[in-house]
Amino acid sequence: MIPITVFAMLLLISCKEDVGSGDPRLTAQPVVPKHVATKGLTQLVFGGNKDGILYIPESYSPEKIMPLMIALHGAGGSSNFWKSYHARAESRDMVFMAIDSQDRTWDLIIDDYGDDVQVIDKALKYVFNRCNIDPEHIVLCGFSDGATYALSLGISNGDLFSHLIGYSPGYVINVDSVGKPKIYISHGKNDSVLPVEGSSGYIVPTFINSGYDVTYYEFRGGHALPSSIFDMSLDWFLGSLESAPEL
Repeated sequence: MIPITVFAMLLLISCKEDVGSGDPRLTAQPVVPKHVATKGLTQLVFGGNKDGILYIPESYSPEKIMPLMIALHGAGGSSNFWKSYHARAESRDMVFMAIDSQDRTWDLIIDDYGDDVQVIDKALKYVFNRCNIDPEHIVLCGFSDGATYALSLGISNGDLFSHLIGYSPGYVINVDSVGKPKIYISHGKNDSVLPVEGSSGYIVPTFINSGYDVTYYEFRGGHALPSSIFDMSLDWFLGSLESAPEL
């Protein structure tokens, strides 16, 4: 039996070699909003059975530029994973959006870029047409498989995403890198699902060696996203984290 840490590294190598012709590039860009924003929680539907949720804080106004966070769930999950985080968007004057994968997990992890890229692109266009978004504060984040997808898709769209966050990623699949978004990665020291060595031993060093600005934090715990870690990453994204915590 192959140890899980070795298996994760073999999976990384295999996936990178097997990436097909799917296009990871997003076409959405921040624009002057043309539609009135609906404050509070909105269910996003673009033709599928599930597409995601959007939260626009009560403090929003067209004259007020705001940061945007796009969140991606783990395998077998949904955008409901992020519902408890809406209060943070309200308190931090931030637009928050969570996307649903169209299958059991994200398209690239199953096969190749496809339907999920299209849904994310549609969701971003929807937000940009309704909200005055700060182009210097657009973060794509994810947990577990969602972290793998956020980091992989994000580095191919670094001209759109200013920041990327991976909470306990498994690996990263890269076709072509565009831009140099800032990167935050966290991982539980006792993660038995996606071992921490995948982040500390490969993902983080690879990004650093490729010239990315990376903040990395290990916490005591398993395959989870503690509230304290989420808050810490928000401080980093919004610029109020003065320095990286000690590991």
